[in-house]
Amino acid sequence: MSAKSLSTWCRNELGELLGDLEMLVRHESPSTGKALLDNTADSIEAWLSERLGPPAGWTRHAQAEHGDVLVATYPGTGKPVLLIGHYDTVWPAGTLAEWPFTVHDGAATGPGVYDMKAGLVTGVWALRALRALNLPCPPVTFLFTGDEELGSPKSRPYIEKTARDCAAALVLEPGVGWDLKAERKGVGVFNLSTTGIEAHAGNDPEAGASAVHALAEIVCRLVEAADPGAGTTINVGTITGGTARNVIAGEASCLIDIRISREDEARRIDEVFAGLRATDPRVRVRLAGEWNRPPMRLTPASKELFDQADQVATELRAPLEPISVGGGSDANFVAALGVPVLDGLGCSGAGAHARHEHVLVGDIPDRVALVAGLLHRMA
Repeated sequence: MSAKSLSTWCRNELGELLGDLEMLVRHESPSTGKALLDNTADSIEAWLSERLGPPAGWTRHAQAEHGDVLVATYPGTGKPVLLIGHYDTVWPAGTLAEWPFTVHDGAATGPGVYDMKAGLVTGVWALRALRALNLPCPPVTFLFTGDEELGSPKSRPYIEKTARDCAAALVLEPGVGWDLKAERKGVGVFNLSTTGIEAHAGNDPEAGASAVHALAEIVCRLVEAADPGAGTTINVGTITGGTARNVIAGEASCLIDIRISREDEARRIDEVFAGLRATDPRVRVRLAGEWNRPPMRLTPASKELFDQADQVATELRAPLEPISVGGGSDANFVAALGVPVLDGLGCSGAGAHARHEHVLVGDIPDRVALVAGLLHRMA
């Protein structure tokens, strides 16, 4: 059975595929909306059973404030493969009322359609296609999370535990056009704050120690530590501080985003942080935060997985390019375990986290066939 046969089958089912996508988009699921996330998880549970039958194994790891972690296992031939996706989105409740799911001019749009509800549809329908055509498939575990847009603070342990027992992981984040995401940068999220001494800026400036001035000089030194050639970027996204124009600022803080391509760069930046001091010794400097995601590199094992996907893609349409991107995903966690992983296997489109977010309807059958064909080769 050829990959093109899989694509043809999917194209004949495109109406139902779009219906499933609309259903998921209509379930608003902002990362901080627990009730909406629970409602979406309920619908996903019912949807999986409808499309694939009751899973052989089903676990719903309840979370107090974040979206629950859903794990569904279906039997197959060979070593198990993990398919990872997230159902939370960056869009607040009520967005759907002013921006409903719409299909127009070959694109489907709506909050979360690209990042990444179309990816969930891609994974589920890939397994459905293999079953419909009676093609061998490895055991598949779907792991769907509800906190990825927050950095996966609660779902990370479940991802790592499940991935360790699998031969490979396929992450259903959006693709880069037709291509896949083979490498991702590691991500550090930090909050740097300074505490000085308030005083009247006109009558008694010498008595004050400005937290704002100290933070400004520290930010300059920190940004100088970036090394784009090594793949290390440092961005100070927000700065707050002070109480009034004529008051020496007693408090200031900034939010910092750091991206790295190599683990040794994390250690170097840690040393930079450790050495940051204010020129005025009366100002205290505090650092909070963490390295949220390790770098994802294209290891030899992941390269073998990519080559299999490339063979399927070439038969379907065109060869794949292994793309490196600056953003992080749950694939970073899997890569750090040494488990072969590919990312960007979801739908083609654009506009993640933006009002022009959309997926290309005509590409959906081929993207589903790509995942299905890869699973078939792995059986």
